[in-house]
Amino acid sequence: MPNNKGMVHFYTGNGKGKTTAALGLALRSAGLNKRIFIAQFVKGMHYAELNSIKKHESIKLKQFGRDCFIENEPVEEDILAAKQGFEEVKKITTSNEYDLVILDEIFIAMHYNLISQDEVVELIKSKNQNLELVLTGRNAPESLYEYADLITEMKEIKHYYNEGIEARPGIEY
Repeated sequence: MPNNKGMVHFYTGNGKGKTTAALGLALRSAGLNKRIFIAQFVKGMHYAELNSIKKHESIKLKQFGRDCFIENEPVEEDILAAKQGFEEVKKITTSNEYDLVILDEIFIAMHYNLISQDEVVELIKSKNQNLELVLTGRNAPESLYEYADLITEMKEIKHYYNEGIEARPGIEY
């Protein structure tokens, strides 16, 4: 018997593939004419996935970040971008406009205190009951696990980056 209730997914961990898994789910949903919204927090740079997403009318992606500040501390503009994006996402998740909403790197935004844990809990609790909601990023707080229906941890076992190989176009960005 199919379940029409929208589930909450967490993709977390220190391994590569969290955003990739979420984008794969978006692609699968688009194949069934589902409406998808992807909010990328702390990202404002151009990534190759943006080119692919433009080819799918049913997928809308917005970035709520500037440059990637992860090697530095966020500045006021980073905080403002995340807060404005989160306000927009709150409206989207309570509407019937989309079938799948992905909050890419939301756990990183939380880690840097751009968005609070209480705000994320409230968003999960208030989402449209049919909406499939995906949250990604390293450092998902275990205190949020009770709000997820599915949690996947990407665990790094070996990565060529540790051997000095830089990020490659079409693979890492």
